[in-house]
Amino acid sequence: MSGSARFGCGPTSALLSVSERSCSLSRYCASPPPPPPPTPFVPAVKREMKYVLVTGGVVSGLGKGVTASSIGVVLKACGLRVTSIKIDPYLNTDAGTMSPFEHGEVFVLDDGGEVDLDLGNYERFLDIKLTRDNNITTGKIYQSVIDKERKGDYLGKTVQVVPHITDAIQEWIERVAMIPVDGKEGPADVCVIELGGTIGDIESMPFIEALGQFSYRVGPGNFCLVHVSLVPVLNVVGEQKTKPTQHSVRGLRGLGLIPNILACRSAKPLEENVKEKLSQFCHIPVSNIITLYDVTNIWHIPLLLKKQRAHEALIKVLDLQRVAKEPMLEEWMRRAEIYDTLQDPVRIAMVGKYTGLSDSYLSVLKALLHASVACRRKLVVDWIAATDLEENTEIEAPEVHKRAWDLLKAADGVLVPGGFGDRGVKGKILAAKYARENKVPYLGICLGMQIAIIEFAQSVLNLPNANSTEFDPDTATPCVIFMPEGSKTHMGGTMRLGSRRTYFDVSSCKAAKLYGNVSYVDERHRHRYEVNPLMVPEFEKAGLAFVGKDETRKRMEIIELPSHPYFIGAQFHPEFKSRPGKPSALFLGLIAASCGQLDTLLRAPIPYIDLVPKRISTNGSHITSNGSVPTKSFQNGNLKKHTKSLANGNFHSNGNGVHPSH
Repeated sequence: MSGSARFGCGPTSALLSVSERSCSLSRYCASPPPPPPPTPFVPAVKREMKYVLVTGGVVSGLGKGVTASSIGVVLKACGLRVTSIKIDPYLNTDAGTMSPFEHGEVFVLDDGGEVDLDLGNYERFLDIKLTRDNNITTGKIYQSVIDKERKGDYLGKTVQVVPHITDAIQEWIERVAMIPVDGKEGPADVCVIELGGTIGDIESMPFIEALGQFSYRVGPGNFCLVHVSLVPVLNVVGEQKTKPTQHSVRGLRGLGLIPNILACRSAKPLEENVKEKLSQFCHIPVSNIITLYDVTNIWHIPLLLKKQRAHEALIKVLDLQRVAKEPMLEEWMRRAEIYDTLQDPVRIAMVGKYTGLSDSYLSVLKALLHASVACRRKLVVDWIAATDLEENTEIEAPEVHKRAWDLLKAADGVLVPGGFGDRGVKGKILAAKYARENKVPYLGICLGMQIAIIEFAQSVLNLPNANSTEFDPDTATPCVIFMPEGSKTHMGGTMRLGSRRTYFDVSSCKAAKLYGNVSYVDERHRHRYEVNPLMVPEFEKAGLAFVGKDETRKRMEIIELPSHPYFIGAQFHPEFKSRPGKPSALFLGLIAASCGQLDTLLRAPIPYIDLVPKRISTNGSHITSNGSVPTKSFQNGNLKKHTKSLANGNFHSNGNGVHPSH
């Protein structure tokens, strides 16, 4: 029996007229009963914010960011709303002035915040939009405390690390945790905090002290500490060694933080006797010791957590048993399994400046991965240092020069990402020229778009001295110029940053179709230079289309070569908003064009969709999740040549090209 029928508010009762109800009442009482008293207002019980702190021990680079993101995914799958905070102990105010070689890519948020790349992991995994304040640095904390001291807010007291710095850290965490990041009203249920660095680092000591106080401040049931540590295997002994983790946990406890869950990084799952030993020496239940062993791609990490019942440990520590449900991760499982079965390769030549460190282009790699999975292709990224394509390298290192050009010519698509400085510019121009002249799909991002502009001016407009004022301030033909509102004296936060609107002026262009035939799109920017608006008529007359512009119609945002199968440049960075189930439109176009699926994609009713359950094949039919393809076509050759050339490049099974898991 339904609830409505049991309590007399089913269909029959609802159809009674007012007079019929009055007659039925008159049989039991002489006069109608008085109206019931008004129900007193009872305010909804406000749940306290729950905090999960993720720390790392033994060595850096264990994958705390992916672990924190995966914890968020599992909690979100349990029906909880999740937000994230990354703490970076360095003194920089933000990541904006740091070299990619030093710290990996600079991730840009909607509000223009230049932050740590782990915030990109949070946004991609959790499909949320964070703010600049979700990245806490030592520089930000000290700057805020000093600003208060200068204003006299401390009433003449001596300003010290304890309590002023530690209080500022705690207040910052509590304030930012309440900011909704998932598009819904009100604060999230759980805030996942990642503390950068390794336990014992001198830079993180104020944060350790603040977080120890914070755990006591929020109270039991509202704080859970997950410690990520390494369990190595020595080749000589051949067994998993627990001593490094024991020392790490002992050091953590000595600093006032007691871990509730131990996440152990290891090549293989932990043996039971190893778990028991860790439990005995680290004072953590065996059920709360999780193994994060090497996997084929990082989408398996949330599945590992679920398989080992990590969500039950988290929910128990956070006292969420009454509100959390069993996690639903079918989509994640399907996506991870599909990626593992992909066999048909698509080769993308990445021509850049920071090719020695893949983390420099982490979001670009992830966006390529999202798009390649959507098109059911196994991504192969060939790293090409732009300088290797130049004439100087041909003279100094001919073998290196030949290998670089062989990789470029074997690629199905070419991508020139963003960057700064003049090193490798000539090589990037040569790559853009090769793609344009040989009808190879090309995507230029930020600097990559400006490179395409310079190459077009030099080769098509016959202006050999055309250049950007970034590389040649005295050029007689400046086709790329410094933006008027920029600053040449201060580096941090002085660029055109964050989400800006781009309007499509040509509705029939490929870019507009890839975005779903919308009139405008909001994407994230990070640049100081722009296309010279005075030269736009010359470019358009020669056949280059400026299909996307800003609200003033004076700043060029998207270029396209209509006569080319796929030649697009974007002044913004579309990679920052790509998601595993929602690939970036321009990256999806690049991959689709590189494997012969672009025409079908552009004819689809809604091209900008989640393609995980099905794929669009080259003949227009939809293929199920097994990823089988009846026919295969490639832009630059046949499958035999394509497979043979795999040995020449770098294969990235998980999209980052470094570690098999994290």
